[in-house]
Amino acid sequence: MDLGIDRAHGARIYDYILGGKDHYAIDRAAGDASLRLWPALRVHMLENRSFMHRAARYLAEQGVRQFLDVGTGIPTSPNLHEVVQAVVPDARVVYVDNDPVVLAHARARMGGTPQGRTAYVRADMREPDALLADPRLRDTLDLNEPVGLTLIAVLHFITDDELAREVVRKLVDALPPGSYVAASVATDDFAPVPLAGVQRVYEAYGESLQWRTKAQVEDLFAGLDLVEPGIVQIHKWRPAPGTGPIVDADIAMYGAIARKC
Repeated sequence: MDLGIDRAHGARIYDYILGGKDHYAIDRAAGDASLRLWPALRVHMLENRSFMHRAARYLAEQGVRQFLDVGTGIPTSPNLHEVVQAVVPDARVVYVDNDPVVLAHARARMGGTPQGRTAYVRADMREPDALLADPRLRDTLDLNEPVGLTLIAVLHFITDDELAREVVRKLVDALPPGSYVAASVATDDFAPVPLAGVQRVYEAYGESLQWRTKAQVEDLFAGLDLVEPGIVQIHKWRPAPGTGPIVDADIAMYGAIARKC
């Protein structure tokens, strides 16, 4: 099995910058080089985690009881299943990632409530048909009932814009009306100079990275009903009361939730 430890992986870089323990020397090197170019990277990543928590809670509060999390990343508590099962104890969650190291950690750490179910699928989001056909997914989720699809900080690893649109479209098409999509999508709209450097660092260490404009993010949500406040930087999507001020240039991610009617 190719563990891919000769090249950096976005999930492991993320884990390193957030203070985790599940990364290799190449991931630490990529993270350190990125932080030198853009010191706000840690703030940005923390805000992405916060957005995921708010989005997951919102979906559970809307009555969604099934979740498909594509691009799981290294588990950092509280993870999606902990957030949603705190609201809906019998919620079912399928985590998907293409990195065997990520899924090994996920299986070891994420159990869920006795009432709910949690499953793990190794699949590449670039092949959505195979992902959706996986028997573990089909055994855990009923795709005739609403599903909360979460694409958190993952689409920027698809560098081809048309493929990114196709992946989102196929995943959404597989879900019934009443389902939701929550996504955070990387952008360099607010700090293009340092983020160009970060992109070069990721590529030099073997990881792809693609920024997208707000118009391109709008295209990913085409045909869906956006939940207020629409597509905004992640720190502006229904921030928790008492949240301190954050500089826009420190956040390189748009976020939104939309409903399929």
